[in-house]
Amino acid sequence: MKKFSIAFLTGLFIFGFGVKESYASSPKYTVKSGDNLYRISLLYNTSVSNLKTWNNLSGNIIFPNQTLIVGNKISKTKTASKQVKKELTMKSTAYTAYCNGCIGITKTGINLRKNPNQKVIAVDPKVIPLGSKVFVEGYGYAVAGDIGSAIKGNTIDVFFPTKKEAFQWGRKEVKVQILD
Repeated sequence: MKKFSIAFLTGLFIFGFGVKESYASSPKYTVKSGDNLYRISLLYNTSVSNLKTWNNLSGNIIFPNQTLIVGNKISKTKTASKQVKKELTMKSTAYTAYCNGCIGITKTGINLRKNPNQKVIAVDPKVIPLGSKVFVEGYGYAVAGDIGSAIKGNTIDVFFPTKKEAFQWGRKEVKVQILD
């Protein structure tokens, strides 16, 4: 029985070490206030289901300062095949769902008041097609999900949940990558 116990414990140690080893080089993300699994999945080009599996999450609740595994060697190889279709330098401004006359629902139907952490940009659909996945310098991964009357040509409007955050963004020139 003693030999069995030692062999069993040794096997557990080796197995446990192997599991940790396989995730040791995996990308990690520290959760910030206001984050949710959907937003993080967009940021790392993966699914909410993968995030839950990799982090042994049974629900959608995450906490600030929690460290999450956001990929593994297999998924990062797959996501590396995502290509930048086009890169543009664009003028950017910011908006919220609570401006005068705003209803908080984008042209593509995203309810920004119910999904305040959604990363959305307003675009000129002649330049960036609605529904495109993009990466905006200083903002992160987002979807081109809205239009605006002042958004013409190489201009985007970046969504923020609060007026304070929108004012902090201000007006700036940014690089925008349109992704496959």
